[in-house]
Amino acid sequence: MEAPQPDRASLQRDSATRFYPYRVRQKRSESSDTVTLTLEPADGDPMPGFKPGQFNMIYAYGVGEVPISISGDAEEPDVLVHTVRAVGAVSRAICAAGKGDVLALRGPFGTEWPIGEAEGRDVVIVAGGIGLAPLRPAIYQVVHHRDRFRRAVLFYGARTPEDLIFRKDLENWRKRFDLHVYVTVDRGDAAWRGYVGVVTTLIHRAPFEPPNSTAFVCGPEVMIRFTALELQRMGVTPDRMHVSLERNMKCGCGFCGHCQAGPVFVCRDGPVFSYDRVHDLMAIREL
Repeated sequence: MEAPQPDRASLQRDSATRFYPYRVRQKRSESSDTVTLTLEPADGDPMPGFKPGQFNMIYAYGVGEVPISISGDAEEPDVLVHTVRAVGAVSRAICAAGKGDVLALRGPFGTEWPIGEAEGRDVVIVAGGIGLAPLRPAIYQVVHHRDRFRRAVLFYGARTPEDLIFRKDLENWRKRFDLHVYVTVDRGDAAWRGYVGVVTTLIHRAPFEPPNSTAFVCGPEVMIRFTALELQRMGVTPDRMHVSLERNMKCGCGFCGHCQAGPVFVCRDGPVFSYDRVHDLMAIREL
């Protein structure tokens, strides 16, 4: 008699403590300190599927473990894609991994972008820097199911042209007639022909209806706050804004307290939050 198959909930509980070995299938440089790794199961046993906005814990053997958002397509579960910036010992070790190297993963963890809530409405996506990585799966979902949404707008800002990530995706999204894409940099160079300035200065340019919009925002917290203020000024209500904080996450389970913000543990209760739930906490610098 064939053994019963475990349900999704059981698989996710198992993956919270179980390490899955994944091999680097492809490595792409995004900028001077950021790479995108495409990973595949090293032993044929994949992790449970993920939802846009969730993250995995990635362990570099002999170095340590860090939480990294999943930046691939949720409808292509055979591979996992993670975009990593080298900012510490563990992330540098992960970025140094080459084709064929093996990393250990746990997950997926965290809350997701409420894409279903945006159906029938305008979708406004605002990303700053590497904050485009956690939003990329949400953009894929909107593109895959474009008929479920009204207007779709992407605003993306980076410090310089060299800091822009997912350049090929940006090029392809810009070619679509049903997706409005605005890209800006804080400081241009001689070759830059796009917008210059912070990303919030572009929001008023886009063709969307604020009272009938749902917004997804990820980037530095100061950018999130000013983006939320601008969206509110235009008529998007805080309960229709969703932000990914991801700040200071370390253990992924809410045990270490490293990511605590008042009563909220970002790794356990987030990283995606409705802005009306966290805007007061974000205004307190000590948190």
